[in-house]
Amino acid sequence: MSDPTELDELIVYLVRTSRLSAPEAARVVDEVLSFLAETPEAFIRRRHRALQAQGLSNEAIFTQLAAELERLRFRAPPLTARQIRRIIYG
Repeated sequence: MSDPTELDELIVYLVRTSRLSAPEAARVVDEVLSFLAETPEAFIRRRHRALQAQGLSNEAIFTQLAAELERLRFRAPPLTARQIRRIIYG
């Protein structure tokens, strides 16, 4: 990840350019870093559970996950429904 000096500079910048206090800015930075640290596999498993809870079929879920992965922050290669299924079920 980033070294503490970079993060301190980011926190100072957020405090200066927003209405956030230093502790709030630090929390936002921590949450963003946690969000960005999620692996494609963890994202797939988390989204699969969420989409299942909405009542979608696995085929619809696999199609939606493939589309979401293409436009999200991951540098993952395009995954087929079979590859997504293997990540979820092993």
